[in-house]
Amino acid sequence: MNHTRVRAALAAASLGLALTGCSTMGGDDTRAASGTDAPSSGAGEGTGGEPGTGSGTVVLATHESFHLPKKLVRSFQEETGYTLEVRGAGDAGTLATKLSLTADNPVADAAFGIDNTFASRPVDAGAFAPHEAQLPPGAEEYALDEDADRLAPVDNAHVCVNVDTAWFEREGIAPPETLDDLTAPEYEGLFVTPGATTSSPGMAFFLATVAQYGDEWPAYWSDLLANDAKVVDGWEDAYYGDFTAGSEKGTRPIVTSYDSSPAFTVKGGETTTAALLDTCFRQVEYAGVLEGAENPEGARALVQWLLTDEVQSALPESMYVFPVSDTATIPEDWAEFALQPDAPYEVAPAEITANREQWLTEWTDVVTR
Repeated sequence: MNHTRVRAALAAASLGLALTGCSTMGGDDTRAASGTDAPSSGAGEGTGGEPGTGSGTVVLATHESFHLPKKLVRSFQEETGYTLEVRGAGDAGTLATKLSLTADNPVADAAFGIDNTFASRPVDAGAFAPHEAQLPPGAEEYALDEDADRLAPVDNAHVCVNVDTAWFEREGIAPPETLDDLTAPEYEGLFVTPGATTSSPGMAFFLATVAQYGDEWPAYWSDLLANDAKVVDGWEDAYYGDFTAGSEKGTRPIVTSYDSSPAFTVKGGETTTAALLDTCFRQVEYAGVLEGAENPEGARALVQWLLTDEVQSALPESMYVFPVSDTATIPEDWAEFALQPDAPYEVAPAEITANREQWLTEWTDVVTR
């Protein structure tokens, strides 16, 4: 399976005591996004169908995993007349912190990569101005309940427990289906997950347990660990180290990964893994115009461009996430093998902001007992 770019992006996305954004996003070509080989201006039709009349540079602050094909970047520049400059700001948690701390002196014109677990932090700091974007069909589902005019949804993904279906078939054991199942005796020693304090998917899995068990999540984690669940630093350590479908040396057929992961384990027209859709936590990434931007019109054009079907349809293969637009296309194998949950777990951004530090302290206490 071809997870090279996914592995690189997710390894880069691991962190200390912070949650990052949608880490499924590949990022092996920063120069492509910065437009270094693209024209600085051009004529043509803008993203809204009008001739490109913009001028100057529009600066995008984003996380280190941002990637779009060069031809799309050139198209944006030619159609709008703006030159796109991309400034990486580390992982999504670092990006949110930087935007919050520089709200009075913005580091860019627009930002992309703030996710639903961090959205309240920069918004409350006053970092974002109204984006005025027209959302494509289906995107309203992913809009924030509050401050939707400040952040426009661009993509989504789900962190889910994945199973090696081939392993379970060989062993004659029915795979688990729910979070409760992971504490059952028949799955003792079979589950591996990245940690909540060192990994974005690890934190997302933790938030799924918070959503399911409420204040009783510490008891669930105690039961999980008593069932010999293994906690490792990062997604790559879990998937390519311990997971049986990711490594010949792996011994654990249950892992925390993504709803898109089964699309990368297709052999002979069939996938050998499955995402357990009753265990998923939704992550949504947003874009917005920064308050006090030097080029607010360019920033609005950029946000609107990210919502075009041209860009939305490029997201699965370039960033390994799902588009928010119902009219965008996804790869054929994604439609068949990257199934999405109907009712994913969610925790309100404000609740995460209010409890993150205390939750992670308690989680660490449970895991290190």
